[in-house]
Amino acid sequence: MLWIGTYHGSHSGDRVVVTTSRDDAQPMLPYGLECTCGLSERYTDSLRLDRSAWRHTHPTRWDRARQWLRGHRRNRQPAKAT
Repeated sequence: MLWIGTYHGSHSGDRVVVTTSRDDAQPMLPYGLECTCGLSERYTDSLRLDRSAWRHTHPTRWDRARQWLRGHRRNRQPAKAT
């Protein structure tokens, strides 16, 4: 690995840390990120990696609204026919 960077932030109400790195052993996808929430992704270029890491730790209002809707749809039970 040539370099490592970290992003500190939060999402879904939890504090998270994203670690980014470059791994020359994987030539097709050398840039990767890992989050303390369990997310792990690989990218071909560092710009896309940095944008994804920043947005993961600093979600926009649209991202937060989408997460909220997703959570409420899962919790909603269909009405039973009697």
